[in-house]
Amino acid sequence: MAERGGVVGGGAPAGRTRQDDMLLKRGKTEFLWDSFFGGGSRGEGKAARWHHSTQVTSVCMRPINFTTLNYDDRFQFLLPWRKKTILAHSLPHSTAAFPHGHRLVKEPTLLAIIESITSLASLRRLPEAFAAFSLLRLQSPSPHLFLRPTSFLFTTTTELHALPAGEQLHAFSISVGLSRYLSILSPLTSFYLSFGLLPAAASVADESPHVLPWKLLISAYTKDGFFTDALAAYKKMFAVGLVPDCFTYPSLLKACGESGDLNLGREIHRSTGVTGLGSNLFVTNALISMYLKCGQLGVARKLFDEMPVRDVVSWNSIISGYASRGLWQEAFKLFESATEGSSEVNSVTWNAIIGGVVQRGDHFKALTLISKMSHGEPGVDFVTMVVGLSACSRVGKLRLGKEIHGLAIRIVCADHESVRNALITMYSRCKDMETAHLLLQMDKNPSLIARNAMLAGFAVEDRVEDASILFRAILRSGLRPNYVTVVTILSLCARIANLQHGRELHCYITKQEFSGHRLLWNSLVDMYAKSGRIWVARKVFDGMTDRDEVSYTSLIAGYGMQGEGMGAVILFDEMIGCGVKPDHVSMVTVLSACSHSRLVSEGEELFNKMETVFGIKPQMEHFSCMVDLYARAGCLEKAEEVICKTSCRPTPAMWAALIGACQVYGNTEIGERAAKRLLEMRTDNAGHYVLIANMYAAANCWEELARVRKMMRDVGVRKAPGCAWADLGNGFKPFLVGDRSSPLSPDIYGVLEGLTEQMSDAGYTISEELGYEE
Repeated sequence: MAERGGVVGGGAPAGRTRQDDMLLKRGKTEFLWDSFFGGGSRGEGKAARWHHSTQVTSVCMRPINFTTLNYDDRFQFLLPWRKKTILAHSLPHSTAAFPHGHRLVKEPTLLAIIESITSLASLRRLPEAFAAFSLLRLQSPSPHLFLRPTSFLFTTTTELHALPAGEQLHAFSISVGLSRYLSILSPLTSFYLSFGLLPAAASVADESPHVLPWKLLISAYTKDGFFTDALAAYKKMFAVGLVPDCFTYPSLLKACGESGDLNLGREIHRSTGVTGLGSNLFVTNALISMYLKCGQLGVARKLFDEMPVRDVVSWNSIISGYASRGLWQEAFKLFESATEGSSEVNSVTWNAIIGGVVQRGDHFKALTLISKMSHGEPGVDFVTMVVGLSACSRVGKLRLGKEIHGLAIRIVCADHESVRNALITMYSRCKDMETAHLLLQMDKNPSLIARNAMLAGFAVEDRVEDASILFRAILRSGLRPNYVTVVTILSLCARIANLQHGRELHCYITKQEFSGHRLLWNSLVDMYAKSGRIWVARKVFDGMTDRDEVSYTSLIAGYGMQGEGMGAVILFDEMIGCGVKPDHVSMVTVLSACSHSRLVSEGEELFNKMETVFGIKPQMEHFSCMVDLYARAGCLEKAEEVICKTSCRPTPAMWAALIGACQVYGNTEIGERAAKRLLEMRTDNAGHYVLIANMYAAANCWEELARVRKMMRDVGVRKAPGCAWADLGNGFKPFLVGDRSSPLSPDIYGVLEGLTEQMSDAGYTISEELGYEE
């Protein structure tokens, strides 16, 4: 490649050989791309020149034989409206302004050609612009006359992504000594950056005595995530005595924040004070963001408080800083200060605050904020829709959810995948399964997340058949169910004791090797335990390498349901021995197991250890378990004492448990006191009234029975028919007690009669007392 330095003496410019000059003088050459932009002698070949292909030459430039064109024809490829001006400028003028040793041409003609080059480049007519540039090059003018057209051509090659053309233009600018000018360096750096050629752009900036190329390079490094390279470029820039400006500091501070380089960030902070940019709004915003990302919330808050002027970026940064750390109270205060004043907060911060409100459980406030956001600035987006729908689904506000659905349609984001998934979840949790299923069917290619949301809705409604059909549809679609899919349907199988489907899922889990998901294996233990296969649940439990309190609690609950209270207590002691700390739910489960097996002493011991040993303060559920334990064991006085002396307000369920025990053990005295307290609560549970009525009927207290019946009519409650499930071999089917209108009634009652016979054969006594029914 030719050395820099522009035109050498009075001969040919650097980069053009004597052979080229001879050919030009004879006028027998077509000024093609190669001969024009060649960086050295022809003998040096490709090693000394920038690579360029014949295809690029044919596309980007039209070969022109200037010897066959007359003077006017040479301008036919220029802008038509410039032709008269060019010809007017072709009149004789003085040539004294041109340096000696150059080819003497008319200066107005040169200026006209330069103007045409810039105009063609601005219009992105790159072939014609380079053709005009060839004509200018033929005149061999002073190198400084190439500055403006070369700069324009670099800009156009960047916009049109013409990499070979820009590379050859770079070679030419080096050959005539233009590479030291800022008007060339800046577009040249931008040119290489537009192609992602960061090393080439860095080599240009390394030789630049100006700040602008360095600024472009550092900004590109930061934008592409090369934060270490951005900081290294800053150190090189600083070493040669260049000082960043107000546009370079934000990129540098962002690189410090993303890379966690707090020390360099502090150093740059000090340099902003030296350069007088410490109070600049953009620089201060970048400093706040840098300190927040480096964990210096206090420093960031101090800078924010000292700002004389704040903009939307300032407020968003500091509010997001508090919100990301869970400091919602302070974040809410800042948010209210920003929204009540004249400051603006963008949708990102609005969504973060609304999400924080939802996270704290104040769903109604979240919906209020969404309403306020939708009627003003900055307006809602799809993230707002997702957060709002989540709030509606958690509080069961179907009407508000429909309004948000309508708003999502109006702002054209209802088809966004996240919004559609949130809509399906909202409708299913609000028990509008038809609309949720319709939304799923409207999606031509529903994602696994959408199907999981629908599956969760079926699980909430205990619609096992629909859930099973959807699960099989997922398998047929080619999607691979994840652990969320399997856990959802396993939980449903556990609730309704569907052992058949549970076994199928167990086989699927084993084949798919879901070994790393503890929640999945916990669900399997729970399913087998609730389905009565406690030994299988224990086998799955023993095969787990990673157990937590949920694993133990699921198996303890299974032992309790099967009446194996002592096994539950032993397993609980094993959990304590393994260092697993029990929680609130674990204590409820083990106390319930003691209740079902009437293990009074073991239950009392565990209850007394709750606060002193395990650090768990007894709550309403634990007191209810103790009442049930004493009631089942016939300790009715102790049960009544627990209810009366509990620190919590007794619930109707507590008194109902005591009343049921009084009926069993024939203690009408305590039963009447309990019934009186229960009736005072004016409960709307029909089962409680029926329980009291049965107790009075068993004791032949007919006046009290009539009073209870009247109270039921006054309150407006009726005993609902009992609903149960029967496994007929092809899945569980629901039925109402006493209902023989179903076509499956013969099969269902046949199964019930068979179970009754098996219970009698096993030694169980069938009570033939008829309870009271309205």
